[in-house]
Amino acid sequence: MLDIERIREDFPILRREVYDRPLVYFDNAATTQKPRCVVEKIEAAYYNVNANIHRGVHFLSQQATEAHEAARETVRAFLNAPSSAEIIFTRGTTEAINLVASSYARACMQPGDEVIVTAMEHHSNIVPWQLQGMRLRVIPIDEHGTLDLEALPGLFTDRTRLVAVTHMSNVLGTVNPVAEIARVAHAHGVPILVDGAQAVAHRAVDVQAADVDFYAFSSHKIYGPTGMGVLYGKAEWLDRIPPYQGGGEMIRNVSFEHTTYNELPYKFEAGTPDFIGSTALATALDYVQRIGLDAIAEHEHELLRYATDRLGAIPGMRFIGQAPEKGSVLSFLVGDIHPYDLGMILDRLGIAIRTGHHCAEPLMHVLGVEGTARASFALYNTKAEVDALAEGIERAQKMF
Repeated sequence: MLDIERIREDFPILRREVYDRPLVYFDNAATTQKPRCVVEKIEAAYYNVNANIHRGVHFLSQQATEAHEAARETVRAFLNAPSSAEIIFTRGTTEAINLVASSYARACMQPGDEVIVTAMEHHSNIVPWQLQGMRLRVIPIDEHGTLDLEALPGLFTDRTRLVAVTHMSNVLGTVNPVAEIARVAHAHGVPILVDGAQAVAHRAVDVQAADVDFYAFSSHKIYGPTGMGVLYGKAEWLDRIPPYQGGGEMIRNVSFEHTTYNELPYKFEAGTPDFIGSTALATALDYVQRIGLDAIAEHEHELLRYATDRLGAIPGMRFIGQAPEKGSVLSFLVGDIHPYDLGMILDRLGIAIRTGHHCAEPLMHVLGVEGTARASFALYNTKAEVDALAEGIERAQKMF
């Protein structure tokens, strides 16, 4: 069992008040709060080790370079990737997917080729493929929000070039069997990209065991800083596809006639790397591993179970997404109350939830709703906070 009160001491923001009420933060699927050690790491790096990495022979540059590459190794170990050369630092999941969409399309696709996605994708795993002129074929979901995997083999055609799926839905909480999907994709000679933005904070990820070709996630979803993300890619694919951006760092030599690209992973990291962000991300990963991802998952599962029972007792409550394999996301509607109105009332009570389509408009069309209210849980949330959410919803009902 986690010592939640001790953990909460690591997050100073949880002690603040909103509208003279204690903050209850249930918007973790959008972004998590940051533990003190991550913020202190950022401060210490700027005050003590700030220099442009890979560029200088002086002491600070060398020290910063070592810290940045050590962070890459931390990410490699966290994902159980074979090599740190397969870890590309990006600005987030969105940029990581755009990198693959742009580079893979240039090397391996033609306009009109097909990408298989799921009905529950975030816009960040839909729009990049459309920008490249690709046609999307969609794995459907059932009434519980579970993928209909029996439909998957029938979606492949001679123009299928990639499967791109979310590991965990930011709306439904559904956790998809990416290893099984990868087996089907590979049986059809097609690589797989996984959007892991929602999954990494809640469960251990092993890219080798799942045999995925690309895996993307964002630092700020796992208690790290914003503006930093990761793309894991198998070396065979990263060697094959061209760079996403050009500039410094990603080159071996340049002339006015010809440029030779750098080796992996630097081939995909144009410009000055964010070594402050990478080292702070590594600190966040170390933090959750010290606590234990299994312990975090157990705590969040218990919170989800408790919240489902507690909120389920409220008249008019309708849950959106009840897959058997589900992460700590609870989307819901309450009677005829518009999600935005509910979110505004809860905000005045100090309770932060998310409302709207959650950057998953196609999923909302499938579900037949305009949007939902969403409470998403993290390792520092408590049952008492769930009670406060339930009481806030009941208060909102009386107002309507």
